[in-house]
Amino acid sequence: MSFFFTDEKVFYINPPLNKQNNRVWSKAKKSHVTSSCLLVECTKFASHVMVSAGVYFEGKGRLHFVEEKAKANAEYYMNNLLPKLVEDCHDLLGDDFIFQQDGAPAHGAKTTQGWLGQHCPNFIDKDSWPPNSPDLNPLDYHVWGAMLEEFNKLNPKPQTTAELKVAL
Repeated sequence: MSFFFTDEKVFYINPPLNKQNNRVWSKAKKSHVTSSCLLVECTKFASHVMVSAGVYFEGKGRLHFVEEKAKANAEYYMNNLLPKLVEDCHDLLGDDFIFQQDGAPAHGAKTTQGWLGQHCPNFIDKDSWPPNSPDLNPLDYHVWGAMLEEFNKLNPKPQTTAELKVAL
């Protein structure tokens, strides 16, 4: 039996910088520092897409994009994303899987847990999740980072959310 791990991630076209973590220290005046060493200000509310996906030991499901301006709450998750993720499980693994989510509020909602109980043969319910263990989900510790690394290599960079979806 395989574990099917799921998660969501936001990808930005031009991500905002955290000025607390990015600094240029120089003895010279700012005007004497080459432009390649200076931070570039980005749009505060950068265009982005939220992606939902699932992976297991030998493969991956499809990428599912959250609708623009949709609130990814329990109702949206249960009605729009969860059926697609469970469908991916069945397509890839038949009925031989254990569905695993993280601790996002939409995942732990009573309605979500109830839906999974009715539509998913095996899932790890909210009360059985290991607390504070992001290292258990391969999406968190590898997949999202690998996707972001490949995205950063793109040249030219996507300019629209449609282009970003294609790139992902």
